Amino acid sequence: MTSADALTRLGDRGLTLAVAESVTGGRLAASFTSVPGASRVFVGGVVSYATAVKVSVLGVEESLVDTEGVISGTCAEAMATGVRRVLGADVSLATTGVAGPDEQEGHPAGTAFVGLAWSGGSLSRRLSLTGDRSSIQDSVVAAAVELLEEWLSGGLPVEQPGLG
Repeated sequence: MTSADALTRLGDRGLTLAVAESVTGGRLAASFTSVPGASRVFVGGVVSYATAVKVSVLGVEESLVDTEGVISGTCAEAMATGVRRVLGADVSLATTGVAGPDEQEGHPAGTAFVGLAWSGGSLSRRLSLTGDRSSIQDSVVAAAVELLEEWLSGGLPVEQPGLG
């Protein structure tokens, strides 16, 4: 599924989308805003590259950062939940991870997490990627869109608003 397909499916269900990004640095939002008519569904995004922004803007708990780290599924879910709340969206995606070349929090380049949040909860997926910085970022964007597609298709063991 492409970002355009995801926007169409969200729009057909009357749902809005927001994103919170770290490792992808705005690429996920760009993948949606490059689609004509995106403004009918896409409400905005937050590039929370610094941990302080994750905490102060998205509401990621400092205790979570201290215990789980920002390179974690828990953080990805907290980011998605926070941006959904801050921007008033029905559904949200989040990305966090290490694009490289250096490790972060003991995680090698290519370790990333994508998160998804909606009114009924949140979930995340861990990624182990290879390649250079740019290809890792592109792969994380693709994985986030894929996670959204699975959720929209009912392929995840959760309840989705507007489906059924």
